[in-house]
Amino acid sequence: MNQLLKYIPFVLLIFLFSCSEEKLGDDGKGSIKGKVVKEDTFEPLENVRISSSPNSSIVFTDAEGNFQINDVPAGDYSFEARKDGYLAKFEAVTITTDAEVEIVYELKVSTAGNTPPSIPVLTSPADNATNQNLTLDLTWTVTDANDEDELTSTVILRNDVTDEVVTFENLTATTLNLTNLAFSTKYIWQVVVSDGINDPVYSPIRSFRTKNFPDARFLFCKKIESNSVIYTADDAGNQLQLTSSAKNSFRPVKNLQSAKIAFIQSDGSQNHIYTMNYDGSGLFKVTNTVPIAAFNFDYAKFAWKTNGSQIIYPNFDKLYIINADGSGLTQIYQTPNGKFITECDWSYDGSVIALKVNDSNGYNVELYTINPFGALLNTVISGINGAINGIHLSANNQRIVFCRDITGFENANYRQLDSRIYMHNFGTGLTTEVPVEKPSGFNDLDVRFSPNEADLIFMSTSNDGISQRTIKKFTVGLLNSRINLFTNAVMVDWK
Repeated sequence: MNQLLKYIPFVLLIFLFSCSEEKLGDDGKGSIKGKVVKEDTFEPLENVRISSSPNSSIVFTDAEGNFQINDVPAGDYSFEARKDGYLAKFEAVTITTDAEVEIVYELKVSTAGNTPPSIPVLTSPADNATNQNLTLDLTWTVTDANDEDELTSTVILRNDVTDEVVTFENLTATTLNLTNLAFSTKYIWQVVVSDGINDPVYSPIRSFRTKNFPDARFLFCKKIESNSVIYTADDAGNQLQLTSSAKNSFRPVKNLQSAKIAFIQSDGSQNHIYTMNYDGSGLFKVTNTVPIAAFNFDYAKFAWKTNGSQIIYPNFDKLYIINADGSGLTQIYQTPNGKFITECDWSYDGSVIALKVNDSNGYNVELYTINPFGALLNTVISGINGAINGIHLSANNQRIVFCRDITGFENANYRQLDSRIYMHNFGTGLTTEVPVEKPSGFNDLDVRFSPNEADLIFMSTSNDGISQRTIKKFTVGLLNSRINLFTNAVMVDWK
């Protein structure tokens, strides 16, 4: 017993020391602060409930998404961030004495029970509407059973001629004002609606067509990247693109009686003749088994019959006639010496066909006329050096205009140094230069009579072969009448 009493003071001292240590730990406190944001956008979230396990104080985030809890007893905790419409998130936190812990919550929107918006209904313009103004409103309706969801719309608009696609994003209204639309153009549109929670909802695809281009008498081509593209224009210079920039389309020729435009379009390794309406719609492939073919397609030409029922075109040394509906393909002429036919023209009354033939390099040119049965009528040019192009018969068959490089220069690139405009009179047999005030160092190419034959229209460019090309007009016999019609343009037609 005495032995036991001997150790009691020592045990009591240990116990007191242990109690003292435990009390110091219980008094230790720290703090925690943090921020709550939306997961995708990092937008601050207000009124998010912050609590812990084991329990400590419960707080809510402010307008900036911030919170702070002070005097949290030291220890290990699980802190929870919770807000209606979002998935709760937990963070393990260790609080230490006199220290501050900082955490950030990124809450994900809860899709549980949230339904997507309705399929948008496109209300205006009506599907396949025509003759629409160049400024108009696109309108649509959409509903959402979840009143708190914020709906945003995206409008996708495609120009069916140019294939250009324009996207209008983050629209909160259900209307979109469009301006500066193109004449005679089909537009295709679709609306995509998102509630920020579910997958986007797509409307059906709809289309409308703008009003027709007024009084378009000119046709010509422009380069867009690597392709030739056909345009039409009125007397005021307003222009409208008719063919897609994704296709190589060139040499447009209008026929008034059929109200069609014929042109050449690349089709794989071949080139074929197509027709279309004045506004670019109604595309139709005329040639199929026998393509149009020449030594150089920058100079190849075909010709309409005046009533629009038939087209003549070259295929190397042969001349073919074909109905405008693609039927009745017939060979009507073949050069007797194997030369290639590059250009042809057909007189207004149908009795005369003019041909420009040349060797495989474009030289050793002959220019002559035949009747529709292939009999030779008149020889205009033969046995001269250099390039010739741009033949066009007058309405009464008495004259023909063309362009000729007077230098006689010949090279593999078909470069021309001084191409001038000439006119041949079948009655007198005389061929004379038409003085159109061409500046030195330039070429005048691809000449045509104007509709009233008082003017000549043609393409002018520097003889360096790389400079800008411009469509010009000149009034025959009138000084200082050489004017610009269209820049960066070639292959003009004027009806």
